[in-house]
Order: sequence, then C-alpha cells, then structure tokens
Amino acid sequence: MKNPDWLGELLESAYCKYNSPTFISDDPIAIPHMFSKLGDIEISGFFAAMLSWGRREQIVKASLELMRRFDFEPYDFVINASADELKRVTPFVHRTFNSIDCEVFILQLRYLLHRYKTLENAFTVDCQEKDTAQRISNFKQKFFIGNHVRRSEKHLPDPHRGSAAKRLNMFLRWMVRYDGRGVDFGIWKTVRPEDLICPLDLHSGNVARRLGLLERKPNDWKAAVELTQNLKQFDASDPVKYDFALFGLGWYEKFR
Repeated sequence: MKNPDWLGELLESAYCKYNSPTFISDDPIAIPHMFSKLGDIEISGFFAAMLSWGRREQIVKASLELMRRFDFEPYDFVINASADELKRVTPFVHRTFNSIDCEVFILQLRYLLHRYKTLENAFTVDCQEKDTAQRISNFKQKFFIGNHVRRSEKHLPDPHRGSAAKRLNMFLRWMVRYDGRGVDFGIWKTVRPEDLICPLDLHSGNVARRLGLLERKPNDWKAAVELTQNLKQFDASDPVKYDFALFGLGWYEKFR
C-alpha cells in the first residue's frame, strides 16, 4: 500500500489521543497496573490477557475476581499455592475459561517459572528465532509439557495453525513496548518492539480494512502480519503502537 499523509496523521493523532493513562481504567491492562513487582505484573497481565474476550467491563470484572482469589499476590499464589489453596479458583469461570482451565494454567505457569524464572525467559530462551509466530508456538509447546487437561490447550493459540493470537500479541505489547506514556510497561528487554505483531480482532480488523491497511478477509495470523507490515510504513520501529489508534477509532469514534 501507499503511505498517504492523511492516514499517517490520523493514526498518529489517534495513537496520541488513546495511548493515555485515562485509557487504563476500563481496559484489561488495568489489572497488571495494580502491581509493581515484575512477577506480579507478568502473571496478572498474562491472566488478564487470556481472559480478554467479550465485553471489556466483564473482562476487567473477571480478572479482578481472579486476583482476589489469588489474594492479590498472583506471583506468590502461582508459585506456592497448596492443593487446598488451589481450590479457591473453584468455581471461577469467564466464558469458556473455567476453574479447570485456571488450575491447569496455574500449574503450567508454576513449571515455567521454576524452570525459566520469568515469563520473558520462557518466551525467549531456547528459541533463537526472533519471529513472533515461532516464539508463540514454542511457548505453547513449553506451556503444555507434562500432564494436563487437553481442553485447556484451546486457550493458548498457535499462529502456525492460523490463529491471529490476538490475546498473546496484546500481552506481548504490554510487556515489550515502552514509550513513557504510562500504559504499556516495557519490562521485557529481550524482545524488540519492531518484532511484535499487531493484535487483531473483529473490531480492529474492520477499522483496518476501512482505512485500507488490510485486504485479507479472515482475521487470522496472515492478516495480523499484513496489518503489521502496513503499519510499519508509518513507524517501522514500533508498528503496534497503532493498536491504540485502531481500537480508539473503532470503539470510541465508531469508525467501522
């Protein structure tokens, strides 16, 4: 695609408008913003991202409820919760993610944290590729090592099977990007912002097509890559910053 001046100005203006702390309060990223320690930010952010489908207020409500069950110490709970304490997640449910899935995720995260110390290491160690699709696919393989309930695998997408992996791409955006604006955390240093893929869902996809940023019809991994490549024409070093623009234009300004 060409790089029309008006589109660059629109994206930059919307990015500046919606990449603001005022954006946080009713967004799932509000959950990791409750914490200051790296481990708590990673774990709370991961769960908030995994629960991020459906209405935003319900996502935030469910994520808060889960943090309450973790005694608002998500890292410590994941690492140390006894079998009796794990029962606190019963009968947690958010859409198709239920208490069984929650317990599986806690135990698999515990394994990863004991082995890799941080989720950042789990995403990057043992994976020399900088390709985000490969990193996500490798992470899923590591995550589900050992015994687990197979049904829980559906809650972690695999780009190699075509999924746009919107929730994991959003989580990576939170952890990797840092622009000093008080929204994304930028606490991961081994992944570069230019290697991220823009989170893509029905709403951002519709806005992107309306703006001529996306031609592919399905909201799959190929579409997410196409969108990201087109956004790089406006900022090659940080294309996913325009996720704020696409969301804001669609959600607040009804630009669809």
